[in-house]
Formats: sequence, structure tokens, C-alpha cells
Amino acid sequence: MTRLDRRALFSSGAAAALLAATGVSLEASPRQGGRLRIALPRSDDNLARLAHGAAFDTLTEIAPNGGLKGELATGWRAEALGRIWVIDLREGVTFHDGTTMRATDVVESLTGTLDLARRIEATGEMQVQIELAEARPDLPFVLAAPDLAIARSGQVGTGCYRTERLVPDRQYLGRKVQDHYKFGRAGWVDTVEAVVIPDATVRAEALRDGFVDIAAVPGGETLRGYADLVFYPSSDNMALAMRKSVGRPREIGAGLLDDGRLAERWWLT
Repeated sequence: MTRLDRRALFSSGAAAALLAATGVSLEASPRQGGRLRIALPRSDDNLARLAHGAAFDTLTEIAPNGGLKGELATGWRAEALGRIWVIDLREGVTFHDGTTMRATDVVESLTGTLDLARRIEATGEMQVQIELAEARPDLPFVLAAPDLAIARSGQVGTGCYRTERLVPDRQYLGRKVQDHYKFGRAGWVDTVEAVVIPDATVRAEALRDGFVDIAAVPGGETLRGYADLVFYPSSDNMALAMRKSVGRPREIGAGLLDDGRLAERWWLT
């Protein structure tokens, strides 16, 4: 690919996608708006994980500081010494097709995917009871797993971003859902754009020339010395590079893509 071709690729709106396990500029108050562009390698299904985390929610969430909090669930309690769990669901959540989330949607989503469960049933319009084969005091943490996302008909999510384009192993475009239940708490940028670029040198050039905001650049020797970039873990042991205009939570989840939640957690200053 020539340098001209690279410019055409990024200016076409197919921008980039990857995140970091830590290290961009910190901002106390995230700013709404903008287009976050990310470039990542073709490995470990990074593009798919980014798109999934943007489009789908789970009952619980592991926060950037490692603590547990409710997402589609507002509360939970254990009975029978942790073998039975009652989950209270969040009111006013809609799927991307406009339908309102109900307990029956949660039952449908978890049946067959939550292997620990002996029975899952709706005990009210917005309440679910999960009976386990054996006691599991850690079930609320288990429910934060990405493969336990709540989806209507297995395909439509409730996440901060609606998928407008997803080409496997190539590119992704997500657009923020208006009037989302997380408004003011997550989903800061207007659009998240991602592109897979196998060549690390090309990813570095894309970041250096301003075509993306975050890039995976192991080594990244060509980027050292650029004052407007931040490196993770350090400039001497570089895995990621990003522009100083990128903001993130003060603590972030484990893994390359911040537990797959880069799209909703990161912002532009």
C-alpha cells in the first residue's frame, strides 16, 4: 500500500480501533462529542470484542477500578446460601430496535449460555430468579462476562453504540444511541471507528499523521520523540501509543480493550 493509499483509507471514514490496558491522558470530567479512531492488529478478535462491548450490556459490570456494579441489573440478593439468586432489572432500558427490555428477554439471553444455572425464570416483569446447580457466591461477578450479554432475539443489544458497519477483521463503525440510559456516565464520543491494520509500521504512521487517535504499536521506535503522544507502558517498552487528546478513566480494566469497553469509557478532551 502506498502512502497515498493509506491517506485515502483513513480519510474515507474507516478509522481505527484498539485500546489500551492503561495509559492515556487523564481528565476529571469527560467531554461529550467527537470521533474516536483506533487502529489495531489482526489478532485475538480485537475488532469483534470492541464492537461487542459497544453494542451489548450485561447484568453486571466490572468497573474501571475493578469493583462490581450493576449495569442492566440494579440489585441482586442470594437465597439458599448462594444457590438461588434474585436479580432486579433496570427500568426504562430499550434495545436498539426500540423495544423495552423485560425479564423475559434476560431469561431468553441467559438460558443455554449460563452453564451454572439449573433454572432461570422471570418472577416479575423486571425480576429474574436464577437457580444454580450449586452455591456460587461469586455469581454477580460471573454475570459480567461478555458472553452473558443480554440481547433481543440473540442479536439486538442495549449498549451505548449501535453498530452501523462491521466487516470482520477489517473495520467497525459504531454510532452513539441517543437518550441512552447511561447518558452522562458513559458513551462520550459520537462515533467510534476502528480499522484492522496488520502492519505495525503502517499503524504507527497512521497515528503519527493524525489519521487515528490510538494505535497498537509494539516497539514503536519511529514514534519516540513525538511530544503530542503518550506511550504505554512506557516509551522504552511500548505496546500502545495515543494522542494526548484521548481521555480515559483513572483506572481501567484488564486486557487490551479495557475489558472490551473502550468505546463507552474513553473520550476526547
